[in-house]
Amino acid sequence: MSERSDARLIADADTDPAAFRALYDRYAASVFALARRRTGDRESALDITAETFAQAWQSRGRFVDSCGGSAGPWLFGILRHVLARAAHHRQGQLDAVHALALDRRSAEVSVVSDWLDGLDEEVEAALSALPPAQRRAVELRVIRDQDYAVVAAELGCSTTAARIKVSRGLSGLRARLDPTQPQEQTP
Repeated sequence: MSERSDARLIADADTDPAAFRALYDRYAASVFALARRRTGDRESALDITAETFAQAWQSRGRFVDSCGGSAGPWLFGILRHVLARAAHHRQGQLDAVHALALDRRSAEVSVVSDWLDGLDEEVEAALSALPPAQRRAVELRVIRDQDYAVVAAELGCSTTAARIKVSRGLSGLRARLDPTQPQEQTP
């Protein structure tokens, strides 16, 4: 399983239940770590992680490989939407508790409006910390959705080298956004 790309695992998931499990194993810790940092609450982060992968499972047929086989950006996009939905739902719960004058001690969780605060800046900071060639490769391929030939031409390298730069850049982003993972040394 470890040699299969994320895109291959998603494609194989319909007929091979272990394929989606392998994708989960690759990303669950990173998704949980980011959800935990955003919510400040372990239980909420567990729920959000589960919901993120449930949404990924349900939408696997719509997955488009636009990142050279990596499902990271797709999964973190799903996580962002799940966090936003959870924050909205949680705010409704807190409003109801307040309106009904219920005991709030049982409902204490970090302020939900903070869950998404700084997320874009955190991603931008992680992107900025990449070596310049990797950052540019990720910007062109992932953010601007350019073909590898365009990325290679812009960077003055082969398409294989461009793919490697994008892959290393995405790995670097994943490592920087998940503090539980050891930081990779990137050339």
